[in-house]
Amino acid sequence: MNDLESALIPLRLRDQRAVLVRVASTQGSVPREAGTGMVVFADAVFGTIGGGQLEHQAIARARERLGRATGEPDGLRVPLGPGLGQCCGGVVVLQFEDLQAADAPDLAARLAPPLLPVALFGGGHVGRALVQALAPLPYSVTWIDSRDEIFPQQLPARVHCEHSDPVQAAVADLTPGSQVLIMSFSHAEDLDIVAACLRRRRERADLPFIGLIGSRTKWATFRHRLQDRGFSPEELAAVTCPIGLPGIAGKEPEVIAASVAAQLLMLRSTA
Repeated sequence: MNDLESALIPLRLRDQRAVLVRVASTQGSVPREAGTGMVVFADAVFGTIGGGQLEHQAIARARERLGRATGEPDGLRVPLGPGLGQCCGGVVVLQFEDLQAADAPDLAARLAPPLLPVALFGGGHVGRALVQALAPLPYSVTWIDSRDEIFPQQLPARVHCEHSDPVQAAVADLTPGSQVLIMSFSHAEDLDIVAACLRRRRERADLPFIGLIGSRTKWATFRHRLQDRGFSPEELAAVTCPIGLPGIAGKEPEVIAASVAAQLLMLRSTA
C-alpha cells in the first residue's frame, strides 16, 4: 500500500464503512506473506493480497459483508490449488474485519510491513537514486553525509537525514541491525566509515551487512590499509565490495541503485 492510499483511507472512513482483509496465515507457496492486507470499500480497493482469483473472491466476500450489519471478524481458509485452480498450490487463511472512522488512526501501522534499517553514507548521485529506489520498499533509511547542504528538500516518508562531521562518528549511533551502504564523495571518508563499522562489529556484532561502492581494485587498496589498522582477514570478509548484484551492467546511478536495492531484498529473504 503506497503513501497516497494510506492517506486516502482515513478520509474515506469518515463517512464510509470498509472491510479489512488480511492474510492471517499461510502454508506452502502463496502469492503474499502473512500480515499482508487490503482495505475494501463499496467502490474502491486499496492494497493487494496478491491478485488473481484469491483477491477477486476476497473482494466479493468483503463487499457482501459491507451489505450487512457490522459483526465479529471472521475467517476463510482457501486452498489455492483445489479451491481456485491457482498454480501456487498453497493454503491462505484470510481474516475479514469491519472498519470505521475510529479504526483509522492505527490502521497504517497495522498494515505496514516490518521495516529493516538501512544506513546510507553519501548524498551523491547514486545515494539520491538509491533513496528513491528504496522508498516503496520495506526499509527505513538513515541518510548521512558530512556536507549538510547536500540533502534535497523533498524526501520519501521513511528517510531521515543526518549531518555528521566527521562522517564516521555517526556509525556509533546507528540502529542495531542496520545494513550499511557506503558511497561518500571521498575515498578517505569511505575508508574511515568502513573502519568505524568494523570496530562496531568487533564490539557489538550488530551490523549484519557492510557494503562499499567501488571496484575490486579499490577494495584491494582498502583491504591493505585496513589490515594496517589492525583488522584481521576474518573481519575484512564482512565487507562487500563491489555492491550490487553481479551480472547487472551499467554505471548509471539508477542502474546501480536498482542493483543494490535488489541485493538488499535478497539479503532480507535469506535472513
